[in-house]
Amino acid sequence: MNSSSRTMGELFETFEREAFRLETLSDYSRSGSVAAYQEFLAGRQQPDDYNADWVTEVRHHTSGGKRVYRVHILSRPLSPYLRFELGWGYRKNMSGGEEFFILDTTDRPNPLPEAPDFWLFDSAAAAVLSYDEAGSFLGSEVLESERARDFVVYRDIALAAAEPFTDWWATYGE
Repeated sequence: MNSSSRTMGELFETFEREAFRLETLSDYSRSGSVAAYQEFLAGRQQPDDYNADWVTEVRHHTSGGKRVYRVHILSRPLSPYLRFELGWGYRKNMSGGEEFFILDTTDRPNPLPEAPDFWLFDSAAAAVLSYDEAGSFLGSEVLESERARDFVVYRDIALAAAEPFTDWWATYGE
């Protein structure tokens, strides 16, 4: 089956080795976890069940020997949303085995200024994610399989320039 005839959800269900995500925005506040973000902004404690469905899904994959990992391209100071995403989301999602890396462009040029947000599955299928100016998710487009090569290059450049989230957070976390 051609990649483009599949949905991103189907790719999540069927990937065999790895799922990689590149995040490029500083605000995804209208794309999910809106209520939790409001709780964070109000200074409340993170609920124990925050992101439980995603953590369960990730744990299902990682316990089966698959890798789920991402790089977020960002610069400091962190937006309120990034403080939420990294402080609540990443730290929680790590409990399911998801790996995070930060490509901090505060003091250096972004090596991927034109790269879109995407998921890459098994280096063979890419789904490009679209967002509006306000951070609302508009949808995903699964590309033809031959386009996956371009996203493997993006992934490799991002990973080469990034550092593990836990190291970065120990220095810059808020």
